[in-house]
Amino acid sequence: MCGIVGYIGQKKACPILLEGLRRLEYRGYDSSGMAILDGQKMRTVKAVGKVCNLEEKIGDRDFAGTIGIAHTRWATHGKPSDKNSHPHADCSGDISLVHNGIIENYLELKKDLEKKGHKFTSETDSEVVAHQIEELNKKLGYEEAVFATLKMIRGTYGLAILNAQEPDKIIVARNGSPLVLGVGNGEYVIASDVSAIIRHTQQVVYLEDGEVAIIKADGYVVKTIQNKTKTKEVTQLDWSLEKAEKQGYAHFMLKEIFEQPAAIEDAIRGRLLPGEGLAKLGGLQGVVEKLRTIEKIIIVSCGTSYHAGLIGEYMLEEYAGIPVEVEYASEFRYRKPILNAKTAVIAISQSGETADTLAAIREAKHKGALTLGIVNTVGSTIARETDAGIYNHAGPEIGVASTKAFTSQLSILVLLTVMLGRQREMSLVTGQRIIKELKRIPKLIEKILAQDKEIKKMAKKYAKYTDFLYLGRKYNFPIACEGALKIKEISYVHAEGYATGEMKHGPIALIDENFPSLFVAPRDSVYEKTISGIQEIKARSGRVIAIATEGDTEIAKLVDDVIYIPKTLEMLTPLLAVVPLQLFAYYVGVSKGLDVDKPRNLAKSVTVE
Repeated sequence: MCGIVGYIGQKKACPILLEGLRRLEYRGYDSSGMAILDGQKMRTVKAVGKVCNLEEKIGDRDFAGTIGIAHTRWATHGKPSDKNSHPHADCSGDISLVHNGIIENYLELKKDLEKKGHKFTSETDSEVVAHQIEELNKKLGYEEAVFATLKMIRGTYGLAILNAQEPDKIIVARNGSPLVLGVGNGEYVIASDVSAIIRHTQQVVYLEDGEVAIIKADGYVVKTIQNKTKTKEVTQLDWSLEKAEKQGYAHFMLKEIFEQPAAIEDAIRGRLLPGEGLAKLGGLQGVVEKLRTIEKIIIVSCGTSYHAGLIGEYMLEEYAGIPVEVEYASEFRYRKPILNAKTAVIAISQSGETADTLAAIREAKHKGALTLGIVNTVGSTIARETDAGIYNHAGPEIGVASTKAFTSQLSILVLLTVMLGRQREMSLVTGQRIIKELKRIPKLIEKILAQDKEIKKMAKKYAKYTDFLYLGRKYNFPIACEGALKIKEISYVHAEGYATGEMKHGPIALIDENFPSLFVAPRDSVYEKTISGIQEIKARSGRVIAIATEGDTEIAKLVDDVIYIPKTLEMLTPLLAVVPLQLFAYYVGVSKGLDVDKPRNLAKSVTVE
């Protein structure tokens, strides 16, 4: 959730670190800070709030050092403040570090260190690591002290460490919190996210849990926590700097909403066999035969990805005939899930680093289940640790609220449904029909995006309301939940997502003229039921917005406002219905003057439990 960036090379570190922090700001922005080694002098600056506040503090001061570390913080231990901001130092000020994750046994270590005379200046768990290295450095030497400290701490960490007494190196370590090493020409960039690296190099090394890298300007070595050297593969990134820029859009979120036609085309490109009614998923080729024997699927995910999983459940059960459960990854381990060799556990995660989802996959593997991943980030931990998987190929998604990653996930779930369905009882004709219609979806989304100005106008009209009820049935019940989540995330508006049939079992008590409802109401197999729900709301003076199918003029007579989407197969309507809900939430947030790319208290990738 926090962001780490480090640099060692021949250039001044300060501007490179600041540029990296700006690219990582979406990961966490309660505060930020940097430490730069100028010879043997550690120069540290911290600021509460966004990275621009840190830039103002630095001002025109000349930080000449060519080695440094920096951090954007999403608070876990201790409120946002200068003293709790990273980097954190030891008593001498020689050792400085930045940390993502949580040190679970920090209180135990802190008490012991305080008895030995160490003075702590923050409320964080992270500071204890610097002091522990300082303490062990008295006997072991610096590098050995780092390795010994890593063996002592429990929890998750991504760490980047400097020592003014050994100013030619950065030591980084990973356990449960992502770290990537960018390999340049006589320089190296360390980051928790490749977005901070792509300006400098396309060559990266992904560190795995339990690995430590010792990095100098002329080379690096990767070791295990037991101090044994490892050989690591250098990976070529498939992201470009251009893809990570706004390209004239007011916000990344708006850009990414408009990128959805292209993102879906990228998700399905090369994976369709229209004549055979089949989907070809290269990442699953090694487990195709095992998938034929699967008797149950469990989807584990969080947030928006969880809603994608719920839609996948409808698809897979209706068209592939496989029982499916969808679990919050954050709760999966704390139950006793029934798993065996004929169970497939599918993890859905945009970043491929979501801590809860990763923990769920590890639990599933431990119990003998087949594990699959649907992730957007090549080389991510979930991509590496699952038995097989499918990449979204959606490109970088910078806006904290997921948009194009969600629709690309849905597209992949359609492909997976066709693949598994055709292994079983799905007919050739059904497979052909689904694939043919899926190919049309990007063009149909473009038609919805053409209504951008009308949706903006409608959003301004409803921006004054503080409560919303989002309702949908069958495939569009999860879309109602996703629409409610978006307006909560982006606009700080209270919203509830409900199955329309559940509305009578409690939520209808909230309805009056000041509590609008938004119905996802395409002409599908449950259309009449949805219309009944609309009438029940209108009978209680509730205002209603409807997402409806083009040509449905009757619904316009029942509701206050309507947004039309093109007609498609029922199972594919979520791919269309979600787009106006994304735009609606975006424009409500913009009309309130909010920072929709970086909503308060949220981070893009949740890498702590």
